[in-house]
Amino acid sequence: MTASTPSTTSACRHVERIQLGNRLLRRREVELKTGKSRSSIYKGVSDGTFPAPVPIGDNSVAWLEEEIDGWIAERLAQRNNALNTTARPEARA
Repeated sequence: MTASTPSTTSACRHVERIQLGNRLLRRREVELKTGKSRSSIYKGVSDGTFPAPVPIGDNSVAWLEEEIDGWIAERLAQRNNALNTTARPEARA
């Protein structure tokens, strides 16, 4: 179960507890899953448009797979909305 504080301007939310089976992804896995480069991942984190990593050690971070999947789902929804908006034929009488 997750507990979160909703935010419309942030790409991440406060998580106190995660569901079993939700994995922590290292940066390379995030790159492969999203197609984003290392620099664009960290720029997105800095801009607040990409989920922030979770510290897992002194010099190690990882991302919650659920948050990455949510980010991907948001991109797909934006694309689908854009396609639906531009693909609607004008009604002619």
